[in-house]
Amino acid sequence: MTHDVRALENLSEVHGEFRLPYSTLVVCAHPDDEVIGVGALLAHLREVSVLHITDGAPRDVRFRPANLEISRESYARERHAEAVSALAFAGIAPERIESIGVSDQEASFALVALVQDLRTRLERHAPDLILVQPYEGGHPDHDAAAFAVHTALALLRRRGVLTPTLLEMSAYHGLSGTRITGEFVPDPTCPAVTRILSPIERARKRNMLACFATQQAVLQGFGVELERYRAAPQYDFTQPPHEGPLLYEQLGWPLTGERWRALARDALREFRL
Repeated sequence: MTHDVRALENLSEVHGEFRLPYSTLVVCAHPDDEVIGVGALLAHLREVSVLHITDGAPRDVRFRPANLEISRESYARERHAEAVSALAFAGIAPERIESIGVSDQEASFALVALVQDLRTRLERHAPDLILVQPYEGGHPDHDAAAFAVHTALALLRRRGVLTPTLLEMSAYHGLSGTRITGEFVPDPTCPAVTRILSPIERARKRNMLACFATQQAVLQGFGVELERYRAAPQYDFTQPPHEGPLLYEQLGWPLTGERWRALARDALREFRL
């Protein structure tokens, strides 16, 4: 935890054009999640790579923008192009933006494959720092991203491999019965650091968010005034992330928290964890 605390302190103190000495892998569920969570911070990190778990394009048309009449494959390409444009504002080259390519809304059904993919990538690239979304029941794909990272790191540690510092970026959840953005589900063991963004950073993040033309209706609820980070808690993925209905259950999505946890339990059994 000492390295996590030191990294958090460094993240909270960056200013101007100061760049932190960490090679960084940002793992998130969808194109635009990285900008929502750490869009301003990205410009301060060294050798940043971004890995999207999904391609951002669901098969079910109910989860696509109502006025978007293109194929799922075309939508996926559009979402990737939007991410490339947005991340250029942080100096991240297109070749450092990759996707595992799972369909949006389906990451929970590919947990074993996601863990295996991430473990291979981490063995190959060995970043100093990983930033990932928390396990909070906001979106099943977010929870799958968290599961995949935590489990891949656990497998590496079991083999005696030195693993990167793992920090979380805030996303959204439904702890209060409605969507809460930019705040973590509280965990007293892992207090969050809040970083107030400078006017230049706010403008940059606003420009980055504007690149996601297909997602503007969704992005209206996310501000550009601050970002929050914390050391990743030790999650039990077989238990709910908080009491009461999860946000995606409140929204009536097909996957339930109970079903998600059963899938996580099966994947943990597969890895003998």
